[in-house]
Amino acid sequence: MARPKSIKNSILTINPHLYPQFLLLLPAKNHPRNPKSSFTHSTCILLSFTLSIASILCFYTINQFLTVTATSSPLFLASLSSVYQDPSADDKDSPVNLSVPSMVPLPPRSVAGNASGFWEQPDGEGFRPCLGFGLKYRRRSVKIVHEKKRFLVVVVSGELFQIRNQIVDAVVFARILEAALVLPVLKGDESEFSEIFDVEHFRKTLKADVRIVSSLPSTHSVSWHSLENQIPYNVPPFWIRARFFKKLNEEGSLVLTGLDSKLSKNLSPDLQKLKCKVAFNALKFAKPVRELGNRIARRMWIEGPYVAIHLSLEKDLWLRTGCSTGLGPEYDIIINKERESKPEFLANLNTNCPLNALKAARILKESGAPANARVYIAGGEPFGGDRAILPLKSEFVNVVTKDMLARDVELNPYRNRTAILTAIDYIVSLSSDVFMPSYDGHMALALQGHRAYVGHRKYVTMSMDFKGQPQLRGKRRNRDVIVFPVPEYFLQDGGIMFTHVPGSALFSGKKNGFQYGEKDQFE
Repeated sequence: MARPKSIKNSILTINPHLYPQFLLLLPAKNHPRNPKSSFTHSTCILLSFTLSIASILCFYTINQFLTVTATSSPLFLASLSSVYQDPSADDKDSPVNLSVPSMVPLPPRSVAGNASGFWEQPDGEGFRPCLGFGLKYRRRSVKIVHEKKRFLVVVVSGELFQIRNQIVDAVVFARILEAALVLPVLKGDESEFSEIFDVEHFRKTLKADVRIVSSLPSTHSVSWHSLENQIPYNVPPFWIRARFFKKLNEEGSLVLTGLDSKLSKNLSPDLQKLKCKVAFNALKFAKPVRELGNRIARRMWIEGPYVAIHLSLEKDLWLRTGCSTGLGPEYDIIINKERESKPEFLANLNTNCPLNALKAARILKESGAPANARVYIAGGEPFGGDRAILPLKSEFVNVVTKDMLARDVELNPYRNRTAILTAIDYIVSLSSDVFMPSYDGHMALALQGHRAYVGHRKYVTMSMDFKGQPQLRGKRRNRDVIVFPVPEYFLQDGGIMFTHVPGSALFSGKKNGFQYGEKDQFE
């Protein structure tokens, strides 16, 4: 279990070895019967010198604080404040600050020595989030946010980040159809929307984009037997309007399901910004989940920098991929037999195998991670139990999980709540100095985009590449903007040339004193 360490300011801490020399400057103690000699000339000089040094230190400290405060971004200041408190604490009366994401990671630390390169963070190349919507978008919002006749109901399912992606697309669907969005219904999970996400924050953040309601009004009814799930992949906005707008107008309500990866990745700039606004600003975990995740993250952070590894070693993943578990022949035989008995798994090819603990340890070592690096393992119960992560523990002595960091009965209410346990892992991984996924699944992709959005935090890929610098979405239209939120810009020495790519106006940047990204403000 992590133990908190005392934190001292190097400017204000006095070296104890200076105390004897300092005391030699003091005059000898005079006898109380001779009070006239108690205040000597040397004492006056010493007091004046001490006051001068104290004044200089005080001025320097205040000046440094004011300089950092004035020049730092709201995100950086929120990151510093998150060391001591939840930066996204509930305040129903305060306006939503879009310059600060709903979940702010703890600030990264620098380390001296041979391992400093491993912990070094990317500079971000001046890219910062830019969520200014175009004039046409804002004009249409006046009508859409007051919609009271058309209502969209969306049923979402899957793992936590499949649910999150479907909620993001649901908001965009509602915007395209100019309908009020009923809070999404979670299917197949024991949790409700309000148990995972902060409903009030979700509604307040999107009040200028889409009307969010808790339930259908009594004047409307819906038939759950007429779910619309025949939606092809990669559908553009005009297809959505052509397919559903008339029906929605006539019936007043529409129920959609199966939205996972159905919406086109290539949308107008304003709709792309809306996706990022939902993913990074509107969707905030519910307060109990957020507070527990932040507490565990601080217990990791206070001990120093750490790397988070999302080890996808669950039995279901080995069945889906058919890859070798790395646990020995007896375990591979179990997987192969069970896989052969389920035809749905046989269709998958071994094209993208997850890293096992042995390969993950090798990549970390070759990437420069020191043997005493603190490693946080995120993920569900691995197939093979402790044996599955033993190779990682043998190479790195400080390997922990949320169960090891949690105190008493903190996790007990959520033992059977997979989505909430995943959310806790996500919060701790977001604050890690380095993140490495073992598989390019939904959580890994979510963290890739979120870490870029909060300052381009470093991560290591399965191919041992250090990343964290802005990964441009570019002309690859199949890239999701919430995974690659940075636009396609052409950077040149001495200036910047940039071209507009549909859906790319999400970040602004500054280089050599030139501000760019502000022209891209149209729908």
